[in-house]
Amino acid sequence: MTPEDVQTLFTRDDGSYGFARWGRPIAPIVFGVQDETLGTVKGAIEAVATLVGHQMAETDPELGSNLMVFFFREWEELLAVPDLGRMIPELDNLVDKLTAADATRYRAFRFDNEGAIQAGFVFLRMTEEMLEIPAEALALGEAVQVIVTWGSKAFSEVSPLAVIPESGATVLKPEIAAVIAAAYDRMLPAAADDASHALRLFARLRLES
Repeated sequence: MTPEDVQTLFTRDDGSYGFARWGRPIAPIVFGVQDETLGTVKGAIEAVATLVGHQMAETDPELGSNLMVFFFREWEELLAVPDLGRMIPELDNLVDKLTAADATRYRAFRFDNEGAIQAGFVFLRMTEEMLEIPAEALALGEAVQVIVTWGSKAFSEVSPLAVIPESGATVLKPEIAAVIAAAYDRMLPAAADDASHALRLFARLRLES
């Protein structure tokens, strides 16, 4: 992985650089799944948090739960979720846009005064195609997507996950795991909008290799 590769992972649509990591322990809650899948989703989030040495929590003192994961069949179902409109600005317009685009996933974040992630929202519309994805792979993929704020094209062509041929298990690719671990280095800021941050991340990849 080159410095340019790292920078691309955090480049927005407009070409600007944008990075943020969680600034508080993650307290997840999952809606719309059975208990078995609930454990799978929370387990994946905990596994990624453990990888970077970040804390999990049962509750967030300010928000109760600060990472909300929703599973549903149609986007319109979100309009019936109590208080969701207060947390997601212009929810009606967003639902219309996602419905028109036939989207299957959407993520949103809220940030604290330092720019660190304060809350995250994951919306998964379970189409027939989505239902064919193993729960472990789906959960791990989403856990990776919300542990930091990635650029819009970070995984548009190449997945952050890999399948071990011998066992069929889905795992996080080593190079992506290394970037995430470096991103949570205590010497680095919780948020950055200057591309020089990518060079600091890359330097830590080199030190760990």
